[in-house]
This record gives sequence, C-alpha cells and structure tokens, in this order.
Amino acid sequence: MSDRLADLLAHGQAVLTAAGITTAPRDARRLLAHAMKIDPARLTVELSGPAPAGLADRFGTMIAARARFQPVAQIIGYRDFWGRRFRVTQDVLDPRPDSETLIEALLEGGPAERLLDLGTGSGCLALTLLAEWPGAHGVATDQSAAALNLARENAEALGLTDRVRFAQGDWWDAADGTFDLILSNPPYIPTDVYATLDPDVRDWEPEAALTPGADGLAAYRAIIDGVADHLRPGGRLAFEIGYDQGASVAALVAERLGWTPRILPDLNGHDRVVLADRPA
Repeated sequence: MSDRLADLLAHGQAVLTAAGITTAPRDARRLLAHAMKIDPARLTVELSGPAPAGLADRFGTMIAARARFQPVAQIIGYRDFWGRRFRVTQDVLDPRPDSETLIEALLEGGPAERLLDLGTGSGCLALTLLAEWPGAHGVATDQSAAALNLARENAEALGLTDRVRFAQGDWWDAADGTFDLILSNPPYIPTDVYATLDPDVRDWEPEAALTPGADGLAAYRAIIDGVADHLRPGGRLAFEIGYDQGASVAALVAERLGWTPRILPDLNGHDRVVLADRPA
C-alpha cells in the first residue's frame, strides 16, 4: 500500500464499504483524523502528505473495529454533545443528537434548582443541564455500576462533581427527596423492533438501556407511577421517547397523573419529547 495519507484513507473507506458500513467515507475520515490526533476539519489539508510512521497500524486497527460495526464513538472513546465532550464505552448509550431536543426544551423552560435524571447512562443529560444552570444541583441514577462510574468520570472532567450525586438502583429505588425537574431517556424499544436494529446499536450498546421488552412502555409506566412522590408542585416531568410513541406516553401521563402533557418533535418532525408540568 502507498504511504500517502490519501491512499490510506481510500483504503480505509474501501474496507468499510465492503463490510456494509453505509457511512464509510465519513467514518473513515473521522477515524483517520483521530489516529493523526488532528481536528477532522484539517484532514483535507493534510491528505497530500505522507503517512507518519505507525499511523497505518493505528488506523488499520480502528478500521477493523468499525468494519465489525463498533460505533465510531466507542472506537475513539468520546462523543460531543451540546458542545461538551463525554466519554463513551460499551456500558452506555452513545449520546445522540436526538437527545439534544430534550435539552433544548428544558433550557427554554428555565432553570431548575434540583433535578433528577433516571437512567443517566453517560450522564450527558443531567451533566449538560447542570453545566448550563450553574445554580442547579442534581441526582443521577442508573442500575448499572459501570455506567455510573463512567458518568462520574464525565462529571469530573466537566468540573461538576460538587453539584451531582450518583446513586445505583432501578428507577425509584435510588431516588430520595423531591425535585423541581425529573427527566429520563429510558429504554423504550419494543421487543419486535429491537431485533431489527442496526448492528451498530444492537450488538454494541447495552440491551438494558435500549429495550424493556414487550411494547417498550414499561419504563414509562414505572416512572409515571412513582413521580408524584418525588416531583414538587409546579415541577416538570420530561421524557425522551421513540419517534412513534408520543401519543402513547402522553396518554399514560394524562390517565395516570391527570396532568396535561405536551409532545415536541425533533428537527425531522418526529415525536421526540413528552413534557408535563405538575399543577402548582
């Protein structure tokens, strides 16, 4: 193989394309930039030069991992979310742009003094809100000890450890006290849909964070049934939802709590968030 960077990139793209990676050009460029320790925006400028010693091996290892459908964020070890960097491993969901719809909606509603994030994973939701609201404090829970350890690392990297407490448990098992805001991006993929997911997701991200089984609504039911004991009057309840679950989750909120929910779309017009205010 040629020692030119452009040829190295072309080879990586070809390997990924042959493996069935539909985003091969973008992924190969991202991985090569990471292997070179440069900003991806500089890659085009660098491509006319030779490959530094050892780069082909580093890049080849990353390409081989991506060809097995390992997500790019896991390979490089992080994902940027709402302008901040979060460490990512196989123990947590990869923070996605869809989740920024929830952040945007909550920021528009004004700051909360005390928030609870149920099923925090990488911590991207709770930690982003705490970073945006300097006066806020929060509790972030998860049933996975590995996920909580990673969220703690992210909190430390963002300088937020003094304003967040992490607790292990399943939904309300680890929550105590009352809050101005309770939010969650729970597992919501129905059993029959889970089997059809892309291998990037199904084979590499934690199943427990993706699907509760059955119709995908079990986590919402569990959270809704306990929320009145923990959300202050006038407080907000916020869920991220699947693209076709808006009506179902909103109905659960209305029927079980008697509150008036709102369904918000993402940039593609799909249902993405359900919000509800507890009457004061």
